[in-house]
Amino acid sequence: MKKINLVLMLLISSAAFSQFSVASSPAETNKWTFGGGIGVGFGSNSYFNLQVAPRVGYKVTNDLEAGLVGSVSWQSSNSYKSTMFGFGPFVNYYFARSFFVSGNLQHFFVNYEDKFYDFKNNQQETALYLGGGYMQQIGNNSFMQIGLMYNVLYKENNSIFSSGLIPSVGFVVGL
Repeated sequence: MKKINLVLMLLISSAAFSQFSVASSPAETNKWTFGGGIGVGFGSNSYFNLQVAPRVGYKVTNDLEAGLVGSVSWQSSNSYKSTMFGFGPFVNYYFARSFFVSGNLQHFFVNYEDKFYDFKNNQQETALYLGGGYMQQIGNNSFMQIGLMYNVLYKENNSIFSSGLIPSVGFVVGL
């Protein structure tokens, strides 16, 4: 049950996750992109979740971006607390300036502590998220992204996550 709560709040945080990239020059002489996101969740039993996910990328072409992404998530409630760290490479391909496909390989480290039973557990899991979605231009170089990602390495009985499917909502600047 605690795994389900952990993953449910991660999914909610992912939905609230805002992602942005910044290119330094309007003439696109700088191909580096920087960005990240933040998610916050609240719930019953004094549940609180904070997620931070920085990223750095490089525009290989105008439509192809590759880079590294990290994530840190802190969760606590009356009955447990956990910390999750994740990092890995990502690649995004943008087409028709309205759609994108994405791949993201992350390795996660989870520290979990049950406050009632004095139980502690450390786990690791690798996730390969593949997906895509729709982009709506909201400014000169700014886009809002709405999409779905699926962890193709997800195994129901042997995962720290309760589902392989993750919705995503974000913003990208500098494409």
